[in-house]
Amino acid sequence: MSCKILVVEDEIFVAAEIEHVVTEMGHVAVGVAADKVAALKLAPDTDVALVDLNLHDGPTGIAIGRILAQSYGVTVLFMTANPAQLGRGVSGTLGVLPKPVGGDEMKQAVAYAVAQREKKVAKPPRRLQLFNWNGTSALLA
Repeated sequence: MSCKILVVEDEIFVAAEIEHVVTEMGHVAVGVAADKVAALKLAPDTDVALVDLNLHDGPTGIAIGRILAQSYGVTVLFMTANPAQLGRGVSGTLGVLPKPVGGDEMKQAVAYAVAQREKKVAKPPRRLQLFNWNGTSALLA
């Protein structure tokens, strides 16, 4: 099934690569958001969001992820070079994949997020740190 995927990333070359992977996999890239205002504008049309933490408007990624998940029912996966900023996780979100992320790992991450949305079983990328229900995280090895 095709999902509508939002890319929340302020580095244009990184965002373009993510969009390319998403469309190559048969999904619809609903847009790129470089800040909170743009992300929330696209939220109603989004199934899955790939969210960086530090954007044009500052470290708003955590708040964006929380709002997307809790207010819009979006499946949120953080992708950041600063995973420690997430602490023990963000309620309602899947987890975090540390950057840099290669093409195959990106495909695995997108496939995992889509499978979770569709309530299907899928293997997460090796470096994906999942957030548990109790607010803790578990690094999968």
